[in-house]
Amino acid sequence: MIKTAISVVSSEALLTLFGACDQHVRKIREMLDVSVWAQEGRIHIEGEEAAVARATEVIEQLQAYAAKHGQLGEEDVQRVLSSTSQEGQKWQLPPIEVFKVGRQIRPRTQGQAQYIEAIRNNELVMCSGPAGTGKTYLAVAMAAAALRAETIRKIVLVRPAVEAGESLGFLPGDLQAKINPYLRPLLDALNEMMDRELIVRYQQDDIIEVIPLAYMRGRTLNEAFIILDEAQNTTVAQMKMFLTRMGEGSKIVVSGDTSQIDLPPHTRSGLIDAIERLHKIEGVGTVKLTRNDIVRHRLVQKIVNAYQGPAKKGSRKR
Repeated sequence: MIKTAISVVSSEALLTLFGACDQHVRKIREMLDVSVWAQEGRIHIEGEEAAVARATEVIEQLQAYAAKHGQLGEEDVQRVLSSTSQEGQKWQLPPIEVFKVGRQIRPRTQGQAQYIEAIRNNELVMCSGPAGTGKTYLAVAMAAAALRAETIRKIVLVRPAVEAGESLGFLPGDLQAKINPYLRPLLDALNEMMDRELIVRYQQDDIIEVIPLAYMRGRTLNEAFIILDEAQNTTVAQMKMFLTRMGEGSKIVVSGDTSQIDLPPHTRSGLIDAIERLHKIEGVGTVKLTRNDIVRHRLVQKIVNAYQGPAKKGSRKR
């Protein structure tokens, strides 16, 4: 057993760190199996050496977050714990090496680490999870790393052009102009992995292809890293068509948020169907990310939480 202490700048900061009725520090005690208490302007931690080290890291991260944002929510504590808990320590993975010099991408939660491991160890991975959990970003990073390592010859980024309450036909421009907004999120992620000039050259050389799902029919893709984004908006038939495009030496990652399905009523999501049908097949990995894996702006997790249950009844509309 060892003991350590962390200085706290003020009593207000201490109250923020501990939370209402000590709810934050109770969670740290329970998850890391340490004793934590405040005395004379310092936070004291006692327990096994490894647990104390992790608890110290958690509290220091939370202290920095609270100093920057002026508040600390339960989801913030859970997010930090997810990346530093004893269970999460076994997921300390090497960084994902992409094309941009000095750019290294690492998982920030245990769920993200499981997702990366699944991609490394399987030929087909299906991932579901809410917005902000890094489903698309990490898949694109793994694709860029595979292209950089020359384990594949081509990246194919695919999205279904399903309209979220808007009519595609009324958008201005030709077909390419109409579908570009659907494919933009994939290119945004790719822009963080490599220089724009290289992306343009690779697209011209057909090394990177960004296309709507409908254009996949009839193709066979060998030695390719294929990502299907927003897969919750595929039908069962579309999903079957897409998955059977896989050729020799290829890898497929399918991701989507099953809480945001824009298909017509009573149409079964191809992502939900595929997870149920294929999860027991060897070489197929399935990962379910949760609200605890959200790494986007701190409000995103609160927004996702707010939409989990029914809306509260308010005053009548006037």
